[in-house]
This record gives sequence, structure tokens and C-alpha cells, in this order.
Amino acid sequence: MIKDNYKYSHITDKIIKAYFSVYNKLGYGFLEKVYEKSMLIELTKIGLKCENQFPINVYYDNKEVGKYYADIIVEDVEILELKAEKNLCPEHEAQLLNYLKATDIEVGMLLNFGEKPQFKRKVFSNKYKISENHNES
Repeated sequence: MIKDNYKYSHITDKIIKAYFSVYNKLGYGFLEKVYEKSMLIELTKIGLKCENQFPINVYYDNKEVGKYYADIIVEDVEILELKAEKNLCPEHEAQLLNYLKATDIEVGMLLNFGEKPQFKRKVFSNKYKISENHNES
């Protein structure tokens, strides 16, 4: 549904502002960890609740088959995946989409701190998710 694409857009707007603030201050060339820590500072400064290295469990036939860590979760409703690459690529989008599939979170953003700033927003509605894939928190 179209309205799903705008879910939490007020939070997304703040995330994008924080992203450009960090990008403009640091530029490109640092490791992802530097950008992650800087984003946490900036997001917290503007009043958003954040958690970094959030565990995501992946299930197959109701058995845990893997564990991943999302870079940042904002307000418990958006996953941020940070990159420091030349360009975003389909593999990065697939990674974020899989994080969304494996959790109850429906909105995610790829933030690339490459030579040129790039970001993409992905939405995957819970109504399309298989219940065994959800993160059990």
C-alpha cells in the first residue's frame, strides 16, 4: 500500500538531517565505525532514541540459523545500515531488506559515507513477513 512508503517519515527526515550533518563534518574516507559512532551522537543530540549493534536472529523452520547485527536502530522503528563504499550496490540493499524481513521493523535506510553522499530508504510491510522470521525480543 502506498501509505506504507511514508511510514515514520517524520523520523526519516530527522535521520537524513543527521546524516548530512555527519557527512558534512567528517567527509569521506573513515571506517564505518567512525560514522556509526558519529551518527549515534548526532541522532541522540536531536532527541532520537538509538541502539547500535542491534542483534537480529534469523530463523528457518523455527530454528535459529544465524545472527546479524544492525548498525543502528532508531526509535525501535527504523534500521540504519551504514556503509563507507564508493557506491551503494544491490548487495547492500539486499542486506537491509533481509534485516527488515527478519524483524518486526518495517523501515530501513542505507546511508553511504562514500566520496558522494548516498542514501536509500526501504520499506517492507509486516503483512508480507513470515512469522518465523521475526526477531524474538
